[in-house]
Amino acid sequence: MNLVWHPHALFIVLFLTFGLITVVVNSLTVRRFDQYPKTRRFPRVSILVPARNEERNIEACVTSLLEQDYPDFEVIVLDDQSTDNTLVTLEHLASAGSHLQIIHGRPIPQGWLGKHWACHQLDQAASGELLLFVDADTRHTADMLLDSVSALIAEGADLVTAFPREEVVTWGERLLVPVIGFGIFTFIPIRLVQRLRLAALSVTIGQFMLFRRDAYLAVGGYEAVKTEIVDDMVLGRRIISSGLKWRLLDGTNHVTCRMYRNFWETVNGFSKSLFAVFDHRILPYFIGWFLVGLVFIEPVISLVSHWVRTPLTSLPLEYSTTAVVLSIILWMIAYRRFKFPAYLVFYYPLSLALFIAVVLRSFFQTATGTATWKERPLERPAMRWL
Repeated sequence: MNLVWHPHALFIVLFLTFGLITVVVNSLTVRRFDQYPKTRRFPRVSILVPARNEERNIEACVTSLLEQDYPDFEVIVLDDQSTDNTLVTLEHLASAGSHLQIIHGRPIPQGWLGKHWACHQLDQAASGELLLFVDADTRHTADMLLDSVSALIAEGADLVTAFPREEVVTWGERLLVPVIGFGIFTFIPIRLVQRLRLAALSVTIGQFMLFRRDAYLAVGGYEAVKTEIVDDMVLGRRIISSGLKWRLLDGTNHVTCRMYRNFWETVNGFSKSLFAVFDHRILPYFIGWFLVGLVFIEPVISLVSHWVRTPLTSLPLEYSTTAVVLSIILWMIAYRRFKFPAYLVFYYPLSLALFIAVVLRSFFQTATGTATWKERPLERPAMRWL
């Protein structure tokens, strides 16, 4: 078999080989919070939690934060005009927790997105040298704060962000949520991004963002990103572009999150932000996702076509088999690191096909201005071809 005869198939195998190298290197180099020496300095930390209609999550989240084994911290939760029992639950917790402060969110000013305005109000109330933004659907081990602050100090970082352990319960969650972690570990050489300060390739995860306060203020805080749908990504990129130090770490031993509760929650959550991750650039968005679909789904179709003796693609059997084996290995490595059930690896063609459907939905909703989040409409952003 002459490789030159099949450049398309060779491209797929080489692309997957690059992905395999990336996921292996990330697995070996991305550190966990507890892999750093414990700090002997304990700067005051303000833990900031925006909460809108979070009655099913807020008690577990805040309770875990109040139980931190750290000498100097405060927990501030903003009730963002909730219409459920979020505020009632917070008031009950406040009666027993001296570290807890509740803020009642003010009406959203013109030109702000809801969560961003909530986070801005939170940072205005904070007294800490460090600011930790976490989502209301997260839960934390008692040593989370000590270990994450130790990591930030040891790294000399201005922003430490971390991917949590994402819980997936329903089949909608199992098929869609793991694709995000897979994408991070497979397509982003994290240590290279850090070393070369490649802001455009950085990933910042809003479920956990630990800032030095002076760095947060230096990049303008939430006021500077008040209209950005992916506020976390943009804040991280501003940190890097300003010459400050950004670090993405593994928080799966310390932070747990269940992002969504069913298929449609998952679809709606990803639909609002996927196109924004590409800065609303049309060609890079579609070319990128086309290539992902090509290298992971076409080899599976090719294998099926060989089994049923119906030519569906032009990929030779040897290349298809190699591509599928490489795919299973790299999905396995990524899923293992993110602590997803191993059996989900074998659903990767279905997961990716569904995810690409969400990719198309994200573009359509953005283009038509029909995207919403937390019962609030999102304004149609400016879109560019490149």
